[in-house]
Amino acid sequence: MRSVRLSVRTAVALLAAASASALLVACGSKTKTVTAGEAPLKEPASTAAQSTSTSRTAPTAPAAPQGSGGTSAPTRTRSAPEPAFAQPRTGAEGVQAAAAVVRAHGFTPKSTSDYHPRQTLRVLLGTRTGSADGYGQQAFFFVNGRYIGTDTREPSAKLRVVAQGDTEVTLAYPLYSARDPLCCPSGGQARVTFQLNNGKLAPLEAIPPLSSSTGLSRQ
Repeated sequence: MRSVRLSVRTAVALLAAASASALLVACGSKTKTVTAGEAPLKEPASTAAQSTSTSRTAPTAPAAPQGSGGTSAPTRTRSAPEPAFAQPRTGAEGVQAAAAVVRAHGFTPKSTSDYHPRQTLRVLLGTRTGSADGYGQQAFFFVNGRYIGTDTREPSAKLRVVAQGDTEVTLAYPLYSARDPLCCPSGGQARVTFQLNNGKLAPLEAIPPLSSSTGLSRQ
């Protein structure tokens, strides 16, 4: 009887041990399964918001083109054309323009050789257009090609250029007495130098009068 009880206890102990082993194996298997299939961690709310904000940011403007050396390509600029008055004129253009001014005032250019385009002060003599005898002359003055006026208000019988420089022109006026014909002045000639000073032209000597009943005159 004693041996039977011992056998029963031994069997119960073995069953209990087997059950415990089976339970441990089952728990271990379950733990491994959970670990392998673990759900991904959730992002914090702030991180998700930041990602959304970043994805909606406007695209960055394309970078400026670069040259072969890695530096920015140089910007090309176009120079504006020079103003017309700053462009140098040739002698021919200056003479033609001056001659056109003389003709526009009712005179015919006497000799274009008097016009020196390289000087600041320039002169061109003109004879009244339509004059049958060639009398009735005036001096037309120009500063750097710009017309500024004549030597006198009324024409002289005759006129010629005797000297000139960059800012001075000297004219010779034949002098007539009251009874002299136009062909034959008896009073010699008067020389008058016209000088350009501070943009103004002025005679350095007295200009003979247009006519005189007692003295000498320009006609």
